[in-house]
Amino acid sequence: MAELYSWLVSFFVLIALLVVIVYQLMCLADLEFDYINPYDSSSRINRVILPEFITQGVLCLFYLLTGHWFMSLISVPYLYYNVRQYLQRKHLVDVTEIFNLLHWEKKQRLFKLFYLIFLLFLTIFWMILTALDEHD
Repeated sequence: MAELYSWLVSFFVLIALLVVIVYQLMCLADLEFDYINPYDSSSRINRVILPEFITQGVLCLFYLLTGHWFMSLISVPYLYYNVRQYLQRKHLVDVTEIFNLLHWEKKQRLFKLFYLIFLLFLTIFWMILTALDEHD
């Protein structure tokens, strides 16, 4: 039963990460259609970037501690990318360059979104498989 709970925790953490990425995409779309100004868009996105990085790092560590080695290995490239962005100080959106980099920022977040959706499908698969195994 504990393994099923670990998959449930993983599921809800991935849902939270998806919400954060979709929020960032919505802020970029609002900026693209001139619903908000660049300063507001940048400050809203920058406010959630560090919690996104920390949550993803905790999720990868959670996979390691619970013995889900395959999921941990799949999560490592995303974690590596986030750490590299943070160490190079490229993780925050610059208010003066946001219009020049708007296409790149949207593309980057869409890639993250699809990657997290893939992880979510794998988590759902393993959660169902675990529930069926425990039922027998």
